[in-house]
Amino acid sequence: MSRCDERTEKLQGKEAQEKLARLYGQEAVKAQTERYAALLKKHEEIFGEKERVVLFSAPGRTEIGGNHTDHNNGRVLAASVNLDALCAVSPRDDMIVRMHSEGYAPMEVNLEDLGVHEEDYGTTDSLIRGVAAGMKEAGYRIGGFDAAVTSTVAGGSGLSSSAALEVMLTGVLDGLYNRFDMPYTLRAQISQKAENQWFGKPSGLLDQMASAAGGLVTVDFRDTQHPEVEALQYDFAKKGYALVVVGTGGSHAGLTDHYAAIPKEMKEVAECFGQKTLRGITTGQLEERAGELRTKISDRAVMRAFHFVQENDRVPEQVAALKEDRIDDFLQLIIDSGRSSFMYLQNVFVDNHDQSLSLALCLAETMLKGKGAWRIHGGGFAGTTLNFVPLADVEQFVKVMNRTFGEGSCQVLNIRPEGAAMLELA
Repeated sequence: MSRCDERTEKLQGKEAQEKLARLYGQEAVKAQTERYAALLKKHEEIFGEKERVVLFSAPGRTEIGGNHTDHNNGRVLAASVNLDALCAVSPRDDMIVRMHSEGYAPMEVNLEDLGVHEEDYGTTDSLIRGVAAGMKEAGYRIGGFDAAVTSTVAGGSGLSSSAALEVMLTGVLDGLYNRFDMPYTLRAQISQKAENQWFGKPSGLLDQMASAAGGLVTVDFRDTQHPEVEALQYDFAKKGYALVVVGTGGSHAGLTDHYAAIPKEMKEVAECFGQKTLRGITTGQLEERAGELRTKISDRAVMRAFHFVQENDRVPEQVAALKEDRIDDFLQLIIDSGRSSFMYLQNVFVDNHDQSLSLALCLAETMLKGKGAWRIHGGGFAGTTLNFVPLADVEQFVKVMNRTFGEGSCQVLNIRPEGAAMLELA
């Protein structure tokens, strides 16, 4: 029996099966066992039989509240989900990283060079170097590895495939060369820095924090070096609702400038108040100076500032509604959040000829008004909407959305209770 066969057999053991049930839900254990086994086989086919092969996973995330608040020291409500980036990895005795990711060309990166290369912006190579650089700077050992990778967090899905990959990479280096005990806050900070500086994409800390922390969490980014994270317990399914994301087929490619403009414009308003970010500014202050502000900066910037202030106040209201089990109030706050994003933040569409997200929101309101909730999900402009759908209506909701945007455009999510995960079948 080959080592791969031995590991595949151990996937059927009690410990591995319990781990898979925790990450993906009991109903998905059989499918995930087959997925893990196929990835182990793929690793052996590509890299040969290895003495040590370890499996690492990191989840995508859903943003529930706090749309575009994290980059201005705001609050968010988010959760890791049962979709993930998964890799089978073996350590090397040099600093070379070889990665074969399903659907992409093989890549090779030398970790002797951890510099930022602008010509590599937007590539996985840059993220590998950035994560390794961050871990080395934080005092962790790094080394090369061979990885076979697959992901159910599709690029452009709005569930943050980049954060899942980044957090997974912190897990790989932590698990292979350290003790796999890195604090999740540090995982998130290293991942965000890799995305900002090495990958060249400006972003807040929400995506990486939700992926790294696991579960349903509310995060206050008042101090980004020491974000305040509170774990929450709430079972939406027991209350009769499914979380459904609708992918409308839009791509995030070419939209970096649109994303970058949001924090830039918000901070332009903050500068008028003598601050670096909008945190702490009130609606009353914005009302009082709205006329003056629009003579200095754009009307859109002022509206985006209003969105931030009101959205930041909405997050603790959403958290309180969940803690007090006021589901109807919570759903209305989700709708209010989505309306603010559409009207004031203006991150639903770029091109008047492609308003797929607008149409998805229109259809959702038609089907869910009075009994569910709907809103833009994540960064916006392309990607997905988030919907709270009564369980009795899920089948019809999915049918309509798939008919409109293509089969498979809907994904019914479960909240995953764990961030970066490691499974070693010794």
